[in-house]
Amino acid sequence: MNLFGRNFLTLKDYTREEIEYLLDLSMKLKVDKKKGITGDRLKGKNIALLFEKPSTRTRCAFVVGARDEGGFPEYLGKDDIQLGHKESVADTARVLGRMFDGIEFRGFKHSTVEELAKYAGVPVWNGLTDEYHPTQILADLLTMREYFGKLEGLNFVYVGDGRNNMANSLMIGMTKLGVNMTILAPKSLHPSDELVNICKGYANESGAKLNISDDLNAVKGADVIYTDVWASMGEEDKAKERIELLRPYQVNKALMDKTGKDSTIFMHCLPAVKGYEVTEDIFESDKSVVFDEAENRMHTIKAVMVATLGREDDK
Repeated sequence: MNLFGRNFLTLKDYTREEIEYLLDLSMKLKVDKKKGITGDRLKGKNIALLFEKPSTRTRCAFVVGARDEGGFPEYLGKDDIQLGHKESVADTARVLGRMFDGIEFRGFKHSTVEELAKYAGVPVWNGLTDEYHPTQILADLLTMREYFGKLEGLNFVYVGDGRNNMANSLMIGMTKLGVNMTILAPKSLHPSDELVNICKGYANESGAKLNISDDLNAVKGADVIYTDVWASMGEEDKAKERIELLRPYQVNKALMDKTGKDSTIFMHCLPAVKGYEVTEDIFESDKSVVFDEAENRMHTIKAVMVATLGREDDK
């Protein structure tokens, strides 16, 4: 599998086999790190980390992942460069592409990361946009595979805001890899028909089932219950409205019990607002694997950088 030079903007751009390859590489790199083994697959590579939105996991995962493999990450916050203000995105991309070997972007408009990729001439990785969060999905998939020993045939339910970047990306990733996917959300927060139809195509190809529902009983048989904050970054003004709308969709003991399975796990991309989308007791329970997910952000992001920028003979 050769992914050298590829951008990583959305999982729509990657086949099932390519995603599975990235998961296998992530596991290999994780096992090595646990043994104290790091490498030089990114030796001499300079990596720009562009952040319009702050982050704990994404920033730390890129920094540690790059350094583990001999790379040199440089953090560039919204006040450090002129991206989209005094200088166009295209011009910024052409400047950074001549100085850096790879570029990560975390921000608002998905069109920004697409434009960076168009003009940079080096691999560009999406650390989060308003539409997609593909590196998080790799970490989620790896965590599920570690816990259950497989992905295909698992029943996955996402509860909450069904049209945010996490719901979009989870729907793509799960249906591509044969995981039965349910979006459980109020009708006003259901994903777009366009993306649902695209993911139905992925599901038909992989053998997965895709269900969009507002009925809490849709969690029955779930192997995974997943949620996210009710108001994403940049939507703080909608918080009160979302709380009223999504309160019935809180992940709590009653909802977990509705699955009818003792083996159901709880997942969250973090940070969590405990007491809102999830109760403290579920977040802190032995069903919760949120910190395994958080750690796996680093291993999977490292794999993306190694696969698209590292030396082919060292993967």
